[in-house]
Amino acid sequence: MTSWFPKKRSLALPPLERCLPGRPERMAVPATHAVSGARLEPPFPAGTELALFGMGCFWGAERCFWPHQGVYSTSVGYAGGFTPNPTYEEVCSGRTGHAEVVRVAFDPARVSYRELLEAFWSLHDPTQVNRQGPDVGSQYRSLILVGSPEQQAAAMESRTALEASGQFPERIATEIEEAGPFWTAEEDHQRYLEKRGLWSCHTR
Repeated sequence: MTSWFPKKRSLALPPLERCLPGRPERMAVPATHAVSGARLEPPFPAGTELALFGMGCFWGAERCFWPHQGVYSTSVGYAGGFTPNPTYEEVCSGRTGHAEVVRVAFDPARVSYRELLEAFWSLHDPTQVNRQGPDVGSQYRSLILVGSPEQQAAAMESRTALEASGQFPERIATEIEEAGPFWTAEEDHQRYLEKRGLWSCHTR
């Protein structure tokens, strides 16, 4: 039987006409977060805002936001591409256009979006193009998906400031785009590290 997936992962985003078709059904996920006990899916408490970050493997990206006071809940999924309700294997094929992302539901009265941006920049290498460490592919690209003009202004200002700081000798490769649909990942990928007693995606 012919495989759906190429043998090598593509680093370039596919054109829309070459993307996989996906499916209309959304992934089923638990009602609550295993760590915080908070809801994984809307509706969230009144006043909650959302932030979407792609920073490599979403297993570790999710865990990095848990210690921040004011973060109500996190969930991992796929965004920035074309295929509706993709599976993990489809995203890894490079034929959906999506990045692995973490959705952070937060209380802006307790933690600001700018503070989350600072965490985002500090927790991965934003100069890498379509990779983080040993993980290679367009699904691992550095990405900020903004949900408002205020988030866009803050994200662009923080990227400009980081570039001017000289902290990284290479050019910042992080993309800043308007947020589109967020497709929740399969239940097995939610809280992946916590379930397995791991501290990061590649080490115990």
